[in-house]
Amino acid sequence: MIMGILVRIVQQYDPASESAFMDLERKFQDLEITRADFPKGKRFKPLAGGEPSNTLIWQAEFPDLESAGKALEFFQVSPEHDELFKQQVLFIKNMRIEFFTSLDF
Repeated sequence: MIMGILVRIVQQYDPASESAFMDLERKFQDLEITRADFPKGKRFKPLAGGEPSNTLIWQAEFPDLESAGKALEFFQVSPEHDELFKQQVLFIKNMRIEFFTSLDF
């Protein structure tokens, strides 16, 4: 049985639209804080590494693959999430979702 799943949503956005993109991202974060049913994650912006600096990484840990899938499904069916995403997607140049399993030996 796989235990410990890390989900990463990696979004590369138009650098000229960074301010508008981040304003919307703050609204996503506000939903996570104020709504108990929203999946909780942490946000990162690369300083150095493989991703360009105009990238936002949202990541969260889940106990198993089923829980991770339910979180992603929640994003698809939430009207509040959908409303913000429809605005933010206009700034996104590239996006991918990554899954990692824990290797706690």
